[in-house]
Amino acid sequence: MNENKQLDVSRALGVAGVFQFLHCVAKSCVMPFLTIYFRHLGLTPPLVGIVMGMKHLTSVLWAPFCSYFAKNHRRRRILMCGSLLLSVGAGLLLTLIPPMHKEVVYRLCNGSLHSGDRFILTGIWVMKDVNNMTTTRPLALATSPEMVSSSPIPRMTALTSSEKGADGKRALLTTSAKMNNITDKDEGTRKNNNESISTGLASAMEGVAKKLQNSQMKALEPLAMEETQFHSLEAETSNHQSALNYSEDDVFSGDVGEIPASLAGSKVLENPPNISRHWKTARDVNFEVVHGTYVFNPEHKTFLMVLGAVVLWELFASPLEWTADDSLYEYLDFVDATDRHGRLWIGGYLGTSIGACSIAALVDNMSCYLSANIPRMAVHCYGYALLITASLLVGVFYPIHVSKKTEHGNKTLKALGLIGNDGRMLLMAVTVFLTGAVVSTANNFLFWQMQDIGSCELYMGVSIAVALLAELLLFAFKNKLLKSFSASCIVALSLSCLAIQVLYYSFLWTSWAVLPIQTLSAFSNGALWWVANSLADDVATPGTERSLQMVLNGLSYGCGASLGSFSSGFIVNSFSLAVLYRASSIALILWLVLFLIVQTKLPRQRKINYSRLLAADTSDLSDSDEDQERDWLVKAMKDESTNKKR
Repeated sequence: MNENKQLDVSRALGVAGVFQFLHCVAKSCVMPFLTIYFRHLGLTPPLVGIVMGMKHLTSVLWAPFCSYFAKNHRRRRILMCGSLLLSVGAGLLLTLIPPMHKEVVYRLCNGSLHSGDRFILTGIWVMKDVNNMTTTRPLALATSPEMVSSSPIPRMTALTSSEKGADGKRALLTTSAKMNNITDKDEGTRKNNNESISTGLASAMEGVAKKLQNSQMKALEPLAMEETQFHSLEAETSNHQSALNYSEDDVFSGDVGEIPASLAGSKVLENPPNISRHWKTARDVNFEVVHGTYVFNPEHKTFLMVLGAVVLWELFASPLEWTADDSLYEYLDFVDATDRHGRLWIGGYLGTSIGACSIAALVDNMSCYLSANIPRMAVHCYGYALLITASLLVGVFYPIHVSKKTEHGNKTLKALGLIGNDGRMLLMAVTVFLTGAVVSTANNFLFWQMQDIGSCELYMGVSIAVALLAELLLFAFKNKLLKSFSASCIVALSLSCLAIQVLYYSFLWTSWAVLPIQTLSAFSNGALWWVANSLADDVATPGTERSLQMVLNGLSYGCGASLGSFSSGFIVNSFSLAVLYRASSIALILWLVLFLIVQTKLPRQRKINYSRLLAADTSDLSDSDEDQERDWLVKAMKDESTNKKR
């Protein structure tokens, strides 16, 4: 009987290990690369932060509820299979959202983002989409003022004066939409019309030049007023047979006419010294089409589609891990083999490493577009769908324990009560919450930083593998580490390593530079959670150990990650990625100092671990009466026997 039970446990662990390996490989194909996929779709940092924050928040709120419902109604296998099947469809929804501009995809695909390229941000901006002739505002592709030139602008022109020459000044003028060509038979009439229009435009340009020189480009709102003047000038020409406009060829062919000498000395084209301060203001200005109608920003449409797809995806996929893990733990608990549950994460780490490197190498060897409107980033979603389908075949045989008892008590509330009643546990909860927020900010925009320095996706996948493999190597010394150092020392070391890690991210100079610092993840993530789980085992009451660990995970990867995602996007948009990383590092250092101060003020408590006492060898016990009196267990037993005799 015992042999058959052992065989059943081995088979169950084998199926669970294969399932977790395939599922982790599938997740690593797309989840780490989601933010750069959103970048290809044209989302700005604040919008990316909102999408990722909603993803984490949906997971932490929805997954426990679904798992609890499936357990009480004995529908775990149905939930798991349905979650796998529906998540495939939800993941493929992202591939149906086309990029806003193909130029974005080509520049990111070819690694052509260089900080040395600068657009000249002067004059009245007129945005032009070459394909549909509608105006759109420039995308926030750059993550710093120096990267403003990398913004995927379809066509940017300004009403400015041109460079000096022997023949005088000539206007560099490009219009924002096409109009009907003029077929005036009277060439003299056409010449007079051209001269009147160029004179009116020149006067408007002179006003723009004065405003730029007086305010030093501190705000671009006055330029919108000048743009209105431009449209009013264009409206005045409607008294003729049709509205007038000139293509770029007309401008350079000389049909517009000469710019008066009053604008000959204007230096509008020169780049003002403080123009980098206003790249965000210029990016956020909405422009009007020539005909006077406003167009809804395509960026917002894309954002709403991406947000809906990601939230729907998370609603389908998030209950899977929670349900599968709970089911396996209860199965092993039923056969008294829970000690073998703690090693399954090793296969998950290996699967994540293999999946991230494999999909990155595959995507790097593809062309920028798979078809007319499908960029190669969609391969991440296709790989996810393929591997999730394979996981579905294994999930049919996943070990599930059907309990005859219905769980009425809410262990999550009990776990929260334990955290609030213990000072050490409360301090650890705040620590994992803060580290979750910092790690989410790094994960969301680290690959953006690597793209800005010309990194390919292979380096991104290898960076994930290096971090996970470092944790696996340190795991071999876990017991020695926990015995040699106190919990507060290990937490301080973990916070220090994480602070150094995010600070280092702000100084990346080449693609491979991120790889060495990823080895610190062994301490910043692995060692920190070993201490957190060990402390949870000490504080937890019988039956709440696992619930307490799940609450800590929810605080870090759910609440902390969502808050970090929401805030990081706006910080990147207002400042830069370097400022975000340095601010995160400073926050960690401040919390480290506060943690050490509070830790010394907390009373020392020793939790009685009965299982270790029962497993201890009797030869380790002292035979002397003095030592036995010092043993709290012997003393308690003597007191109890004395009370019974009385």
